[in-house]
Amino acid sequence: MSIPEKTVARLSEYRRILLDCLAKGQTHIFSHELANLNHITAVQVRRDMMLMGFSSMQRKGYNIKELIGAIGNLIDTTNGLNVGVIGVGNFGKAVTGYFRGKRSKLNIVATFDVNEDKVGKVVSGVKCYHIDDLVSIIKKLKISIGILTVPPEHAKSIAELLAANGIQGILNFTTVPLNMPPPVYLEEYDMITSIEKVAYFVKKYDEEKRSFS
Repeated sequence: MSIPEKTVARLSEYRRILLDCLAKGQTHIFSHELANLNHITAVQVRRDMMLMGFSSMQRKGYNIKELIGAIGNLIDTTNGLNVGVIGVGNFGKAVTGYFRGKRSKLNIVATFDVNEDKVGKVVSGVKCYHIDDLVSIIKKLKISIGILTVPPEHAKSIAELLAANGIQGILNFTTVPLNMPPPVYLEEYDMITSIEKVAYFVKKYDEEKRSFS
């Protein structure tokens, strides 16, 4: 089954919310409740459920455990995927610490850096390797996803090295836009763009408030 990118992103968000609800003891949830928690419409939630073939809506709502399982069956791999973080600065450390252990089917198994003081150290349970060992460690640990948190000037060369050595997916946290050839899937996240987007809507709100005052 082929699912659109935006739908996959929403399914991931649904699961995060549902896991939190489950941890609080909630067993069922209505489409409008899930929609409100995800800041979208109930119609969109129901469309996503139909697209993934999940239709066990009951009078008391969706069964949360069943829905979490259905989402996992759709977007997770059977055996899981190994992930490497390239760049162990403050942000790289934060990404590794935050993500590790969050999903059983996605495992950060290695980090890489050029700083000799970091090489051999363990960060959040993950060993740091020298960037010179990148190719051999990718093969040894069967890494298929790379997370880039390197300085911008190194992003392109590192991404090309990853693609040339079997990496199938790259999450780019640098400020440099990349252009990767198929079959490498690229996801880019620019924090500056996101903050500027937030700032724009803050400005818009302030302008509207002043116009009514």
